[in-house]
Amino acid sequence: MRAFLFPGQGSQVVGMGATLAEASRTARETFNEVDEALGQNLFRLMRDGPDEELRLTENAQPAIMANAVAIFRALTKDGGVDLTKAAQFVAGHSLGEYSALCAAGSFDLRTTAKLLKLRGQAMQAAVPVGIGAMAALLGADLALAQKIAEAAAEGEVCTVANDNDPSQVVLSGHKDAIDRAITLAKEMGAKRAIALPVSAPFHCPLMQPAAEAMRDALSYVVLEEPAVPLYTNVTAKPTRDPDTIRNQLVEQVTGMVRWRESIANMAAGGVEEFVELGGKVLGPMVKRIAPDAKVTSVVTIEDIEALAKEIA
Repeated sequence: MRAFLFPGQGSQVVGMGATLAEASRTARETFNEVDEALGQNLFRLMRDGPDEELRLTENAQPAIMANAVAIFRALTKDGGVDLTKAAQFVAGHSLGEYSALCAAGSFDLRTTAKLLKLRGQAMQAAVPVGIGAMAALLGADLALAQKIAEAAAEGEVCTVANDNDPSQVVLSGHKDAIDRAITLAKEMGAKRAIALPVSAPFHCPLMQPAAEAMRDALSYVVLEEPAVPLYTNVTAKPTRDPDTIRNQLVEQVTGMVRWRESIANMAAGGVEEFVELGGKVLGPMVKRIAPDAKVTSVVTIEDIEALAKEIA
Protein backbone atom coordinates (compact mmCIF):
# COMPACT_ATOMS: atom_id res chain seq x y z
CA MET A 1 0.00 0.00 0.00
CA ARG A 2 1.09 3.55 -0.76
CA ALA A 3 0.23 7.05 0.51
CA PHE A 4 0.86 10.39 -1.19
CA LEU A 5 2.03 13.14 1.19
CA PHE A 6 1.98 16.91 0.70
CA PRO A 7 4.33 19.27 2.60
CA GLY A 8 3.48 22.30 4.70
CA GLN A 9 4.94 25.72 5.41
CA GLY A 10 8.72 25.87 5.61
CA SER A 11 9.23 23.84 2.43
CA GLN A 12 9.15 26.94 0.23
CA VAL A 13 12.38 28.02 -1.47
CA VAL A 14 13.18 30.61 -4.13
CA GLY A 15 13.47 28.80 -7.46
CA MET A 16 10.73 26.28 -6.64
CA GLY A 17 8.92 25.03 -9.73
CA ALA A 18 11.22 26.84 -12.20
CA THR A 19 12.90 23.84 -13.84
CA LEU A 20 9.66 21.86 -13.61
CA ALA A 21 7.81 24.57 -15.53
CA GLU A 22 10.49 24.48 -18.25
CA ALA A 23 10.16 20.71 -18.58
CA SER A 24 6.37 20.26 -18.29
CA ARG A 25 3.57 22.09 -20.05
CA THR A 26 1.16 20.65 -17.49
CA ALA A 27 3.16 22.25 -14.68
CA ARG A 28 3.25 25.60 -16.50
CA GLU A 29 -0.52 25.48 -16.95
CA THR A 30 -0.93 24.75 -13.24
CA PHE A 31 1.16 27.76 -12.23
CA ASN A 32 -0.69 29.97 -14.71
CA GLU A 33 -4.05 28.84 -13.34
CA VAL A 34 -3.00 29.71 -9.77
CA ASP A 35 -1.75 33.12 -10.92
CA GLU A 36 -5.08 33.83 -12.63
CA ALA A 37 -7.09 32.67 -9.60
CA LEU A 38 -5.16 34.96 -7.26
CA GLY A 39 -4.71 37.89 -9.61
CA GLN A 40 -0.97 38.00 -8.85
CA ASN A 41 2.20 36.71 -10.45
CA LEU A 42 2.88 34.16 -7.73
CA PHE A 43 4.96 31.93 -9.99
CA ARG A 44 7.40 34.77 -10.73
CA LEU A 45 7.78 35.23 -6.95
CA MET A 46 8.35 31.48 -6.55
CA ARG A 47 10.93 31.47 -9.31
CA ASP A 48 12.80 34.72 -8.63
CA GLY A 49 12.00 35.78 -5.06
CA PRO A 50 12.77 37.81 -3.04
CA ASP A 51 12.86 35.25 -0.27
CA GLU A 52 11.37 37.55 2.38
CA GLU A 53 8.30 38.08 0.19
CA LEU A 54 7.92 34.39 -0.64
CA ARG A 55 8.12 33.56 3.10
CA LEU A 56 5.10 35.74 3.88
CA THR A 57 2.39 33.35 4.98
CA GLU A 58 -0.14 34.56 2.41
CA ASN A 59 2.36 33.80 -0.39
CA ALA A 60 4.09 30.72 1.00
CA GLN A 61 0.88 28.74 1.50
CA PRO A 62 -0.50 28.97 -2.07
CA ALA A 63 3.05 28.67 -3.49
CA ILE A 64 3.77 25.39 -1.71
CA MET A 65 0.39 24.06 -2.84
CA ALA A 66 0.93 25.18 -6.45
CA ASN A 67 4.30 23.43 -6.59
CA ALA A 68 2.97 20.19 -5.09
CA VAL A 69 -0.11 20.11 -7.32
CA ALA A 70 1.99 20.89 -10.42
CA ILE A 71 4.13 17.85 -9.60
CA PHE A 72 1.04 15.74 -8.95
CA ARG A 73 -0.56 16.80 -12.24
CA ALA A 74 2.64 16.14 -14.19
CA LEU A 75 2.75 12.69 -12.60
CA THR A 76 -0.88 11.86 -13.36
CA LYS A 77 -1.51 13.69 -16.64
CA ASP A 78 1.91 13.34 -18.29
CA GLY A 79 3.05 10.21 -16.50
CA GLY A 80 -0.22 8.30 -16.84
CA VAL A 81 -0.53 7.57 -13.11
CA ASP A 82 -4.06 7.00 -11.76
CA LEU A 83 -4.32 8.24 -8.16
CA THR A 84 -6.92 5.66 -7.17
CA LYS A 85 -4.64 2.84 -8.33
CA ALA A 86 -1.34 4.37 -7.23
CA ALA A 87 -2.24 5.41 -3.67
CA GLN A 88 -4.67 4.20 -1.03
CA PHE A 89 -4.48 7.40 1.05
CA VAL A 90 -3.44 11.06 0.89
CA ALA A 91 -2.29 13.28 3.74
CA GLY A 92 -0.83 16.76 4.09
CA HIS A 93 1.03 18.59 6.83
CA SER A 94 -1.09 21.61 7.87
CA LEU A 95 -1.68 23.60 4.64
CA GLY A 96 -0.66 20.40 2.84
CA GLU A 97 -4.14 19.07 3.58
CA TYR A 98 -5.45 21.52 1.01
CA SER A 99 -2.91 20.28 -1.56
CA ALA A 100 -3.93 16.69 -0.79
CA LEU A 101 -7.62 17.53 -1.19
CA CYS A 102 -6.96 19.32 -4.48
CA ALA A 103 -5.02 16.30 -5.78
CA ALA A 104 -7.83 13.98 -4.67
CA GLY A 105 -10.47 16.08 -6.44
CA SER A 106 -12.23 17.57 -3.41
CA PHE A 107 -11.35 21.16 -4.33
CA ASP A 108 -10.62 22.53 -7.79
CA LEU A 109 -7.27 24.30 -8.15
CA ARG A 110 -8.66 27.85 -8.27
CA THR A 111 -10.66 27.30 -5.08
CA THR A 112 -7.65 25.77 -3.32
CA ALA A 113 -5.45 28.72 -4.24
CA LYS A 114 -7.99 31.28 -3.03
CA LEU A 115 -8.62 29.41 0.22
CA LEU A 116 -4.91 29.24 1.02
CA LYS A 117 -4.37 32.91 0.20
CA LEU A 118 -7.18 33.75 2.62
CA ARG A 119 -5.89 31.26 5.20
CA GLY A 120 -2.45 32.86 5.10
CA GLN A 121 -3.88 36.37 5.42
CA ALA A 122 -6.23 35.36 8.23
CA MET A 123 -3.47 33.61 10.18
CA GLN A 124 -1.19 36.63 9.88
CA ALA A 125 -3.97 39.02 10.92
CA ALA A 126 -5.05 36.92 13.92
CA VAL A 127 -2.09 37.90 16.09
CA PRO A 128 -0.03 41.11 15.83
CA VAL A 129 3.60 40.55 14.85
CA GLY A 130 5.76 40.11 17.94
CA ILE A 131 2.96 38.86 20.21
CA GLY A 132 3.23 35.18 19.29
CA ALA A 133 6.06 32.74 18.58
CA MET A 134 6.86 29.09 17.89
CA ALA A 135 9.73 26.83 18.93
CA ALA A 136 10.88 23.36 17.90
CA LEU A 137 11.82 20.94 20.65
CA LEU A 138 14.39 18.40 19.48
CA GLY A 139 14.92 15.18 21.38
CA ALA A 140 11.51 15.52 23.01
CA ASP A 141 8.45 13.35 22.55
CA LEU A 142 4.84 14.51 22.87
CA ALA A 143 4.54 13.76 26.59
CA LEU A 144 7.68 15.74 27.47
CA ALA A 145 6.68 18.59 25.16
CA GLN A 146 3.31 18.87 26.87
CA LYS A 147 5.00 19.03 30.30
CA ILE A 148 7.34 21.79 29.09
CA ALA A 149 4.41 23.73 27.61
CA GLU A 150 2.42 23.48 30.83
CA ALA A 151 5.38 24.61 32.92
CA ALA A 152 6.09 27.56 30.63
CA ALA A 153 2.52 28.82 30.17
CA GLU A 154 2.09 30.75 33.44
CA GLY A 155 -1.40 31.83 32.40
CA GLU A 156 -0.45 32.51 28.78
CA VAL A 157 -0.99 30.30 25.74
CA CYS A 158 1.71 27.67 25.23
CA THR A 159 0.59 24.47 23.53
CA VAL A 160 1.82 21.73 21.22
CA ALA A 161 1.31 22.81 17.60
CA ASN A 162 2.93 19.96 15.68
CA ASP A 163 3.65 16.44 16.89
CA ASN A 164 5.96 15.79 13.94
CA ASP A 165 7.86 12.64 14.89
CA PRO A 166 9.18 10.85 18.01
CA SER A 167 12.02 13.36 18.39
CA GLN A 168 10.55 16.64 17.11
CA VAL A 169 7.62 18.54 18.59
CA VAL A 170 6.74 22.19 17.94
CA LEU A 171 5.24 24.55 20.53
CA SER A 172 3.17 27.65 19.76
CA GLY A 173 1.70 30.51 21.78
CA HIS A 174 2.51 33.85 23.37
CA LYS A 175 6.12 34.93 22.79
CA ASP A 176 7.00 35.26 26.47
CA ALA A 177 5.66 31.76 27.16
CA ILE A 178 7.59 30.30 24.21
CA ASP A 179 10.76 32.05 25.44
CA ARG A 180 10.21 30.43 28.86
CA ALA A 181 9.70 27.05 27.19
CA ILE A 182 13.01 27.40 25.32
CA THR A 183 14.76 28.13 28.63
CA LEU A 184 13.05 25.27 30.45
CA ALA A 185 13.37 22.69 27.68
CA LYS A 186 16.93 21.54 28.28
CA GLU A 187 16.65 21.33 32.06
CA MET A 188 13.44 19.30 31.66
CA GLY A 189 15.10 16.76 29.35
CA ALA A 190 14.86 18.01 25.78
CA LYS A 191 18.02 17.90 23.68
CA ARG A 192 17.55 21.36 22.14
CA ALA A 193 14.93 24.08 21.73
CA ILE A 194 15.02 26.38 18.72
CA ALA A 195 12.92 29.49 18.11
CA LEU A 196 11.35 29.23 14.64
CA PRO A 197 11.48 32.10 12.11
CA VAL A 198 7.70 32.41 11.73
CA SER A 199 5.49 35.48 11.61
CA ALA A 200 2.60 34.08 13.66
CA PRO A 201 1.89 31.36 16.28
CA PHE A 202 0.19 28.71 14.14
CA HIS A 203 -1.94 25.82 15.44
CA CYS A 204 -2.76 27.24 18.84
CA PRO A 205 -5.83 28.93 20.40
CA LEU A 206 -4.51 32.38 19.43
CA MET A 207 -5.47 31.47 15.85
CA GLN A 208 -9.21 31.39 16.67
CA PRO A 209 -9.98 34.50 14.53
CA ALA A 210 -8.36 32.73 11.56
CA ALA A 211 -10.39 29.59 12.26
CA GLU A 212 -13.59 31.64 12.14
CA ALA A 213 -12.49 33.23 8.85
CA MET A 214 -11.91 29.76 7.38
CA ARG A 215 -15.24 28.48 8.74
CA ASP A 216 -16.97 31.28 6.85
CA ALA A 217 -14.97 30.79 3.64
CA LEU A 218 -15.36 27.01 3.62
CA SER A 219 -19.13 27.30 4.07
CA TYR A 220 -19.39 28.80 0.58
CA VAL A 221 -17.24 26.40 -1.45
CA VAL A 222 -17.94 23.05 -3.03
CA LEU A 223 -16.08 20.21 -1.34
CA GLU A 224 -16.43 16.89 -3.16
CA GLU A 225 -15.69 13.48 -1.69
CA PRO A 226 -11.98 12.79 -2.26
CA ALA A 227 -11.04 10.00 -4.66
CA VAL A 228 -9.11 8.27 -1.85
CA PRO A 229 -9.41 8.78 1.93
CA LEU A 230 -7.61 11.70 3.60
CA TYR A 231 -5.76 11.13 6.87
CA THR A 232 -6.62 14.34 8.70
CA ASN A 233 -4.30 16.34 10.96
CA VAL A 234 -6.99 16.71 13.62
CA THR A 235 -7.81 13.04 14.18
CA ALA A 236 -4.90 11.12 12.57
CA LYS A 237 -7.60 8.93 11.00
CA PRO A 238 -8.88 8.54 7.43
CA THR A 239 -12.14 10.00 6.14
CA ARG A 240 -13.87 10.69 2.82
CA ASP A 241 -16.89 12.49 4.27
CA PRO A 242 -17.04 16.08 2.92
CA ASP A 243 -18.77 17.53 6.00
CA THR A 244 -16.22 15.94 8.32
CA ILE A 245 -13.34 17.25 6.20
CA ARG A 246 -14.85 20.75 6.09
CA ASN A 247 -15.19 20.87 9.90
CA GLN A 248 -11.71 19.50 10.48
CA LEU A 249 -10.11 22.05 8.15
CA VAL A 250 -11.52 24.66 10.53
CA GLU A 251 -10.37 22.77 13.63
CA GLN A 252 -6.81 22.32 12.34
CA VAL A 253 -6.20 26.09 12.33
CA THR A 254 -6.11 26.09 16.14
CA GLY A 255 -5.51 22.38 16.70
CA MET A 256 -2.43 20.18 16.90
CA VAL A 257 -1.04 18.64 13.71
CA ARG A 258 -1.00 14.94 14.65
CA TRP A 259 1.55 13.96 12.01
CA ARG A 260 3.40 11.29 14.00
CA GLU A 261 0.15 9.49 14.77
CA SER A 262 -1.07 9.83 11.18
CA ILE A 263 2.03 8.15 9.75
CA ALA A 264 2.11 5.52 12.51
CA ASN A 265 -1.57 4.69 11.89
CA MET A 266 -1.03 4.41 8.15
CA ALA A 267 1.98 2.15 8.66
CA ALA A 268 0.04 0.01 11.14
CA GLY A 269 -2.77 -0.20 8.56
CA GLY A 270 -0.47 -1.64 5.91
CA VAL A 271 1.00 1.40 4.11
CA GLU A 272 4.55 0.43 3.15
CA GLU A 273 5.49 3.32 0.85
CA PHE A 274 5.17 7.06 1.39
CA VAL A 275 5.63 9.47 -1.52
CA GLU A 276 6.24 13.15 -0.70
CA LEU A 277 5.20 15.40 -3.57
CA GLY A 278 6.90 18.78 -3.66
CA GLY A 279 9.47 18.63 -0.90
CA LYS A 280 12.02 16.73 1.15
CA VAL A 281 10.74 17.75 4.58
CA LEU A 282 8.25 15.01 5.43
CA GLY A 283 10.36 12.06 4.28
CA PRO A 284 12.88 12.21 7.15
CA MET A 285 10.00 12.51 9.63
CA VAL A 286 8.37 9.40 8.13
CA LYS A 287 11.61 7.41 8.48
CA ARG A 288 11.81 8.34 12.17
CA ILE A 289 8.21 7.21 12.69
CA ALA A 290 8.18 4.13 10.45
CA PRO A 291 11.84 3.10 9.89
CA ASP A 292 10.95 0.15 7.67
CA ALA A 293 8.80 2.18 5.26
CA LYS A 294 9.96 3.10 1.77
CA VAL A 295 10.12 6.88 1.34
CA THR A 296 10.27 8.67 -2.00
CA SER A 297 10.59 12.44 -2.47
CA VAL A 298 9.37 13.81 -5.80
CA VAL A 299 10.66 17.29 -6.67
CA THR A 300 12.20 17.25 -10.17
CA ILE A 301 10.96 16.12 -13.57
CA GLU A 302 13.42 13.22 -13.29
CA ASP A 303 11.78 12.20 -9.99
CA ILE A 304 8.35 12.36 -11.64
CA GLU A 305 9.45 10.24 -14.60
CA ALA A 306 11.10 7.66 -12.37
CA LEU A 307 8.03 7.32 -10.15
CA ALA A 308 5.68 7.17 -13.14
CA LYS A 309 7.77 4.39 -14.66
CA GLU A 310 7.65 2.49 -11.37
CA ILE A 311 3.92 2.72 -10.65
CA ALA A 312 2.04 3.55 -13.86
